[in-house]
Amino acid sequence: MNPLLLLVLLGLITYFIVRRVAGVTRTPVWLLWLVAMAPAIVSSGWVLVKGKPMPSQLILLLSAVCLLLYWFLIQRNRLSSPPVNSSVAEGEGQPTEVTKEAVTIPALPRPIDKAEETTLQNCFPWSVYYLQNVEYRPQAIVCRGQLRSKPEVAYQTIQENVAEQFGDRFYVVFQEGANQKPFFVLVPNPQAQGAADANGLPGAKPRKQTVARPFLAIGLFLATFFTTTLAWLDLEKQTVQLSPATLVTGLPYAFTLMTILGIHELGHYLAARRYKIQATLPYFIPVIPIPLFPFGTFGAFIQIRSPIPHRRALFDVGIAGPLSGFVVALPLLLWGLAHSEVVDLPEKLEAFNLQALNPNFSLLLALLSKLALGGALTAGSGLDLHPVAVASCLGIVVTAFNLMPVGQLDGGHIVHAMFGQRVGTAIGQISRLLLLLLSLVQSHLLVWAVLLFLMPASDEPALNDVTELDNRRDLWGILALGLLVLIILPLPAGLGKLLNL
Repeated sequence: MNPLLLLVLLGLITYFIVRRVAGVTRTPVWLLWLVAMAPAIVSSGWVLVKGKPMPSQLILLLSAVCLLLYWFLIQRNRLSSPPVNSSVAEGEGQPTEVTKEAVTIPALPRPIDKAEETTLQNCFPWSVYYLQNVEYRPQAIVCRGQLRSKPEVAYQTIQENVAEQFGDRFYVVFQEGANQKPFFVLVPNPQAQGAADANGLPGAKPRKQTVARPFLAIGLFLATFFTTTLAWLDLEKQTVQLSPATLVTGLPYAFTLMTILGIHELGHYLAARRYKIQATLPYFIPVIPIPLFPFGTFGAFIQIRSPIPHRRALFDVGIAGPLSGFVVALPLLLWGLAHSEVVDLPEKLEAFNLQALNPNFSLLLALLSKLALGGALTAGSGLDLHPVAVASCLGIVVTAFNLMPVGQLDGGHIVHAMFGQRVGTAIGQISRLLLLLLSLVQSHLLVWAVLLFLMPASDEPALNDVTELDNRRDLWGILALGLLVLIILPLPAGLGKLLNL
């Protein structure tokens, strides 16, 4: 495929990722995009000028420099008071002192008028949450004080009082500040009856949201089923002419991959519905197979259209997807491995040679391969994967990437719900650095490391972001992170000798 076309495709993917951080910094999106794309642009220019690939050491050095510059540009121009949306208050949960000038610049209406201030203060019973200070900001009301009851009792009481006095005008957000003291934030609900319009004029009718789009979901499903069926011919490096007979050979791969991805997203969807969270149906992303990405799909997703009520719901929605997908992928992978052929590994190993795959690049895959094939799989042997095994391996890879404890990935939701937003963000930062170091040993993880550095490290808070999880959910969270480690770490040499792998 034309390298220029590949560069354009990578540029588009990078642009959509960079757009996710545009709301927390004043640095222009184009500059962030240019820094993020610099390694790809420079390495492509190197090939065009010198006619040979750029040395890997230079690529790693350039990538490290660009990642540091990317982080510096975000932090240097970071907004002191990020925009507040329907489910976010005070950005990363770190209350920031805002100057009077910063408050008076936006030409937005005050959330409440003078006559309603006493009504608001009466919503905070002193025996539940002793209110000490109220800060009025253009897009939020921050209420600070002393917590005098259990967090869930305080949130439930104050949320009910606010709803009784103000109807559905506000979302009530309960967060823990940098000083470990919980505070409340009232954020205007844009979908409330009588909400202000785009010009700040009250009394406008809220725009009705269309959440369920079944025809769009079905159309994307059918398109993705076709592209994944077509993708198998590319994965098998078949150059035969397209026909119904040749397309049939791709059905096992397409059916398996679509099932795993669909169950993954269905897990998120059903968990969201359980907590009455508005969410779209699962949308698949079809893509015509290309050498850079020959799998026929970029995956699937659902969109959350209403705030997450509490950390328990955040955890359940986050973990439901990867665990559901893994439960389906595991037996399919064992069956596919059992029907794969054992072949000799070539002298020059490729990262993902489906005709001679080295299972030792993943601890979990090595153990499952040995379990499925027994003594037939020995040291120096590779796997010519069955189509079901190929799709199942991709499903496991998708599970691993989503379990990375960073930002708005499923793993980011999990650690946020387990440890709180501030600690979850710190875990995300450390995880990105560790994966970058691991990519020096396992080069195929470098793409993951770069993508994770382009994503925001912080997850959005739940409405009640203070009440902690129970021990049972904490245990499930630890098991999910353990599964991530099993997938991404290679087989240790000592264990390989013991298993003759």
